[in-house]
Amino acid sequence: MRIGYESIQFDRKNIFFLLRPDQYVKNTFIFLPLFFGLKIANFDLLLKAILAFVTFSLISSAVYIFNDLYDIDQDRLHPTKQHRPLASGAITQSQSIALMSALFILGIALSCALPSSITAIVLAYVALNALYTLYFKHLPILDVTIVALCFVIRIFTGSSATGVPLSEWIIVMTFLLALFLALAKRRDDVRLFADTGNKMRRVVDSYSLQFLDISIASMASVVIVAYIVYTTSAPVAEDNQGRHLYLTSIFVILGILRYLQFVFVLHDAGNPTKIVLKDRFMQSTILCWGLSFVFMLY
Repeated sequence: MRIGYESIQFDRKNIFFLLRPDQYVKNTFIFLPLFFGLKIANFDLLLKAILAFVTFSLISSAVYIFNDLYDIDQDRLHPTKQHRPLASGAITQSQSIALMSALFILGIALSCALPSSITAIVLAYVALNALYTLYFKHLPILDVTIVALCFVIRIFTGSSATGVPLSEWIIVMTFLLALFLALAKRRDDVRLFADTGNKMRRVVDSYSLQFLDISIASMASVVIVAYIVYTTSAPVAEDNQGRHLYLTSIFVILGILRYLQFVFVLHDAGNPTKIVLKDRFMQSTILCWGLSFVFMLY
């Protein structure tokens, strides 16, 4: 009996890792329309955003399983990805397909409780990720662009679920920040290829460290400038509560610099979610930015 119990616990643990719940941090972008629209305290809208978050998280896990199934051979060569449940053989492919299907069906079912546009957005997200896994991930520049667009889809999900309109600035800044993170992650792949000779992605041949270094530095500058321009733009600066919002750019700059340190000094930018969840400096920066933003606008 004890052996069976331990086996069940082991399976649950691997299923947990297969779902990658740590990656749900990305889905918090769904709440940005409420946050920037000063509606985060509206309980009814917040409830809709939470339901959209749960829906998107289920679909995201299904997408991650699909990616792991497709990349299983490459993951077995990766120093960290080889420990994933599928790559290590802890969970079979048939079990993964069954779980992926269940998550997809449940996610679509939950989306039906939200505005009909959510189901369409979720299906578009799934289709885009499928195309990315099968084709776009092998095309340089377009690969990181698709990753950035997936973050934009998340904020559109939040907007559609709550009815809070998106400003052009939020869309642009989300895309730029996501592109910055995607480029940093791709640099980690190229660096790993240069150090070990293991080609984790075919697309690494189309990149160089010099190109990515310039691109990352450029995108970091663009993100900072875009945020400062947003906080000093007429609609925000003319508002009595938002006239000092530009001061929050201090925390944006600190966050970008810390991430650049991970990229160029610590050589550990391959998992942005891990940085957000583990690095105290980054967590403090995000918290201070959020609190100062709330204090000035709310």
